[in-house]
Amino acid sequence: MATSKFYALTHSKCPRCHVGKMFEGPVYGLKKQKMNETCPHCGFKFEIEPGYFYAAMYVSYVFSVAQIVTLGLATAYFTQSESPFLYLGVLFFTILVFAPFNYRFGRLILLHYLSPKVKYSPRYEEQIKESEDQPTS
Repeated sequence: MATSKFYALTHSKCPRCHVGKMFEGPVYGLKKQKMNETCPHCGFKFEIEPGYFYAAMYVSYVFSVAQIVTLGLATAYFTQSESPFLYLGVLFFTILVFAPFNYRFGRLILLHYLSPKVKYSPRYEEQIKESEDQPTS
């Protein structure tokens, strides 16, 4: 059974094989996020052309705006404060906390949903299942 595109996206899997990991490590951690240049399973090169991930900044920007507007409105609703410093604090905090999430998922969404050149191929998952089904001696 083929892995769904949503599952592959949420688990940072390769858009072509849905098996190899695009990123090493978790979204939030003490080490800097590192994206693999190629898929460790199928060899797909993630940066399709030079500067390809500049488009991921637009996706990340959409995330940032949605997060800032949501938390800004929530702050206004719950505190009913008119202090600009409260809102600036909440907005800066929001940007800092969600930056790793936006970085990773901006790239993942770009490759999984917004790139017409990238197609999922279930044969890579089938190869794994075939190798697991073969008896070992």
